[in-house]
Amino acid sequence: MNENEHGGFFAKARLDEDPRGRVTGLSVRRAGVDSVPSSLAELRDLRALDLSYNDVGTLPESLGTLPALTELRLDALGLSSLPASLRGLTGLEVLSLYKNRLTEAPSWLPELTGLRTLNLADNELTSLPSGLSGLKHLHTLDLGHNRLPELPPDLGELPSLDRYLYLSDNALRSVPRSLCRLSRLRYLNITDNRLTRLPDEFGALAALRELRLYHNELAELPDSFGALHSLREAHLMGNRLRSLPDTLGGLRELRELRLMDNEVTALPPSIGALRRLRHLDLRNNQLRELPDAVAGLTELTHLDLRNNRLTRLPDALATLPALEKLDLRWNVLDSWPAWLDDLELRGCAVLT
Repeated sequence: MNENEHGGFFAKARLDEDPRGRVTGLSVRRAGVDSVPSSLAELRDLRALDLSYNDVGTLPESLGTLPALTELRLDALGLSSLPASLRGLTGLEVLSLYKNRLTEAPSWLPELTGLRTLNLADNELTSLPSGLSGLKHLHTLDLGHNRLPELPPDLGELPSLDRYLYLSDNALRSVPRSLCRLSRLRYLNITDNRLTRLPDEFGALAALRELRLYHNELAELPDSFGALHSLREAHLMGNRLRSLPDTLGGLRELRELRLMDNEVTALPPSIGALRRLRHLDLRNNQLRELPDAVAGLTELTHLDLRNNRLTRLPDALATLPALEKLDLRWNVLDSWPAWLDDLELRGCAVLT
């Protein structure tokens, strides 16, 4: 193989070899190359190929003739299309196309049935191909930072999707009910969209541990929200929430609840059942009072109540044993309770 081919492409490459001297990995990540040689096809034992962050614009058709390839990273290459030959890479487990110029995902993507991780983030996609449900082994899917107005119904038919689903920064006004069939999914991000409501069945996402829904247009949460019994973090800031469902107390594993920049006027008494809650951020809402049930938040360390309409505080706050910071700025309390001094003496930072 000619190492000077195409401006020394192979001279800039980092190679991994097995004990028999066969090239199994090749990376030219951020190497300043401007083209990819067709002679890559000679590396018949290549399993991992990373061409990312080079200004190449196009790829050779021969790229689809690497029979052993399981990992292909093509991030930030200026691609507006892909070689049709890539459909032949049926052994691929990882395909990353982050930060390119793709306006549509190739129709043959569902043919790559061995995929476990698929990254299509930060392109210009307005639609997805049908048949994605054929990716039976997919556990991570990143569709963030595109222009998708809707999701295909069969997105909920991915049986192995249990790690991450990123849908942030698109143009989504709703998510299909079928999404709630992803009962093994642990992380869901649908931030910076235009969601006005969630499916009534949302609580069926039983394995969800981290949920990011901030910067949407949600006015309410479904009653089933409280059935997310594995949820540890709920990031709901920057919506239009006026209230929270009475079922909120069902989130028994919740550690963080971020609700700033909403329009919440009251908390349900069931909030006191969140025994493991540590961070509760309610700044920039419309709260006039807190329920006495907050006494149940025995592991709470940080409570942010800035810029609400509080006129009084429940004495229950004085009993919270783990509280380290209480932020009360920009409220209109009728009087400041004496126990605030006791909290400070105990080591809690009280900001008024």
